Amino acid sequence: MLNKFILFFCFVSALSFPALAQENQPETKQDTEKLGDLKTEIDSTQLRKPINPLSPAKAAFYSAVLPGLGQAYNKKYWKIPIVYGALGAGIYFYTTNNKNYNRTRDAYKRRLAGFTDDEFQGRLTDDGLLERQKTFRRNKELSLLITVGLYALNIIDANVDAHLLQFNVDEDLSLKPHYEINEIDKTGNFGLTLNFKIN
Repeated sequence: MLNKFILFFCFVSALSFPALAQENQPETKQDTEKLGDLKTEIDSTQLRKPINPLSPAKAAFYSAVLPGLGQAYNKKYWKIPIVYGALGAGIYFYTTNNKNYNRTRDAYKRRLAGFTDDEFQGRLTDDGLLERQKTFRRNKELSLLITVGLYALNIIDANVDAHLLQFNVDEDLSLKPHYEINEIDKTGNFGLTLNFKIN
């Protein structure tokens, strides 16, 4: 803020030297318009929200510590139930498959030890128990992998959201379509104009 004020003061001072050299000549309308445009430019730059480069890193860190906290930091509260719903579903499927895997494994071990009183007696053969055990183990590992992926996605979402919240949309950078008639052959020309202004 102070640097912009000093820059503005130096610029206005530089504009005033020619005016001091020509004391008797009145200020033209063009000079007044230039100063008005400069004041508008400076006012618009001061009204812009300052960019915090650490904001995306903070959001990602908060989401890593506690899922959903990064979304709260970004004020995207509606995403918090989605984060917990997704992680909760992943944890639920992992625990269910783990429980079923342990049941089939214990029943198979009891059969190998010579017992015939397991809960799957009469329904599953020894080979059937082995196949069930492999299926539950594969599902358990897949559920764990998906849950870790959802946790990582929660962190990435918070980081990207924080970046997008600081995305600058103003007149300094604009892309506008335009149409003009060619004076030579009277045909229409379409095009895009990219304006990039550095303050």
